[in-house]
Amino acid sequence: MSIFRLGIDYRPRGDQETAIASLVRGLKDGEQHQVLLGVTGSGKTFTMAKVIEQLNRPALVLAHNKTLAAQLYQEFKSYFPSNAVEYFVSYYDYYQPEAYIPAGDVYIEKEATINDELDKLRLSATRSLFERRDCIIIASVSCIYGLGSPEAYYGMLLMLEKGQKIKREEITGRLVDILYERHEGDFRRGTFRVRGDVIEVFPTYDDLAYRISMWGDEIESLEQIDPLTSQVKQNYLRLPIYPKTHYVMSDETRASALGSIENELQWWKGELDKENKRIEGQRIWQRTMFDLEMIRNIGYCHGIENYSRHFSGRLPGQAPPTLLDYLPADAILFLDESHQTVPQLQGMYHGDRSRKENLVKFGFRLPSALDNRPLTFEEFENRVHQAIYVSATPGPYELTKTSGVVSEQIIRPTGLIDPEVDIRPIRGQVDNLLHEIRLRVECDERVLVTTLTKRMAEDLSEHYTEAGVKCAYLHSEVSTLDRVKILRDLRRGTYGRAGRNQSSARRARPAGSIAGGYLGCRQRRLPAIGWIADSDHGARGAKLERSGDSVCRCDDGLDEASDRGDQPSAHDSASVQRGQRHHATVHHQAHRSESGGDRRGRLCNDSVGRLRSERGGSTGTDGAASQGAGRKDETGRE
Repeated sequence: MSIFRLGIDYRPRGDQETAIASLVRGLKDGEQHQVLLGVTGSGKTFTMAKVIEQLNRPALVLAHNKTLAAQLYQEFKSYFPSNAVEYFVSYYDYYQPEAYIPAGDVYIEKEATINDELDKLRLSATRSLFERRDCIIIASVSCIYGLGSPEAYYGMLLMLEKGQKIKREEITGRLVDILYERHEGDFRRGTFRVRGDVIEVFPTYDDLAYRISMWGDEIESLEQIDPLTSQVKQNYLRLPIYPKTHYVMSDETRASALGSIENELQWWKGELDKENKRIEGQRIWQRTMFDLEMIRNIGYCHGIENYSRHFSGRLPGQAPPTLLDYLPADAILFLDESHQTVPQLQGMYHGDRSRKENLVKFGFRLPSALDNRPLTFEEFENRVHQAIYVSATPGPYELTKTSGVVSEQIIRPTGLIDPEVDIRPIRGQVDNLLHEIRLRVECDERVLVTTLTKRMAEDLSEHYTEAGVKCAYLHSEVSTLDRVKILRDLRRGTYGRAGRNQSSARRARPAGSIAGGYLGCRQRRLPAIGWIADSDHGARGAKLERSGDSVCRCDDGLDEASDRGDQPSAHDSASVQRGQRHHATVHHQAHRSESGGDRRGRLCNDSVGRLRSERGGSTGTDGAASQGAGRKDETGRE
């Protein structure tokens, strides 16, 4: 009997049925790598859900940014309402890593803001992996960063049973050992309070608290309560209480780690002295001795993660424990948008390494700090048993792994094909776009606009707000949970348009704008064209400064999109009857008069065409959010 149950009454359509059968067959045959090549809007997420349901195995879905992960989390939640669907991303709202710049003798101290809600979701994910088989984890690439050892984390959980003989002081002592703090007044996550024979614990991985009622030295009842009203929600016969954080250790482990750190300090200071680096030697001695004193007295110090190798008992150079070590051996790995996710996984280790080498060389950290790192790509590959790469434009790595064999998902369940594309000059683009936005708003539709930088997305949103358009910008510097709210408000119609950064983008309806250059590459262009293909009235425009390589590359991508659009569909006849069948064609408009627009860039939306003819206005693009891709120096990395 399958432990995964889809909560929606929907049958595979288009190419979905064939793709599902192909992927399931490959997994059962033991194939380690498979590629699902599906155009945007073809229902790849539903295909993944059906594969999980049929294989009846836990899964990890990897996304390349938090916003995409949040959307996938919401979709899988709706697909599997009775199963454990968890969200695992970086819990930092703001993160400035520790660094040293030798050229200017500048030391930058680590500064971070932790989001408690995201921390709760991370802890809930590892709890579900321990308790349930029907578990789906939606994660960003932060899952390859070091995490506490699963053996230590699960080994220190507090297991309580109704009727168990145990003293109240022993329970509170164990809670302190797993890093819970006692607070009688401020009852928040990670704390507990004692009121007579009643102990109330607020775990870090749940929104509800636990009440442990004692009768002498015996547990009388175990209850789940509302932390605000104290209303009882559920009763337990057995209750596991997990540690406050993933980084937990026993007293014996702590004592052993402190001795190991002192030994490394003595050795490294001697090495620096041999090289006549007395300032660096004195610096590392003072910093490390201060950290050791803090750990002995309060069990924690600023930057304790740099000593993680000693606390986990690993050898120098050994890979750190990560979320992948918490997964069951038969878990399936899905890499969504693999053409972007794989390069991120490949680059994480090298960026972290170069920064920490300076810290070690100049006496700010011990060499063991180099082992507090993300996995190398080779280590990641060794932990992957079976993977499915999901993308509209698979990269060379995925295709090499599968020898070019892919499971195609070209025909959309809706029967719609790629939209008409209109390429226009960049001159007058802001006013032209405002005109198109107003046309779409009158039709009660949404607008998506992609821009090259974050600054451009913000400025454009401010300009259109002053012009009376309801809009918002969206990019990587917007907090994780606020991004989700903006996208939700966009779907609900709060905004006629939102400004969005390319790295935060996901879906669009019903139209948008493509730029040349950075946004003109094939792997960004084809998904962008497909963003709006789930709308009957979708259309897309591109504004370019001049014809040339960018236009030629755009033409190549559009030819490919058109080839995909020519695939036969069971829904084609109905689409033709509705007058909605259209190919991914290109309209080049080299020159436009300021008084009116050339109407060769006709949209398929009849109502928009009627409004244009009535007003005699110029044509342009529309979409659902404005995005700025950001250059390398201004794109925020997770």
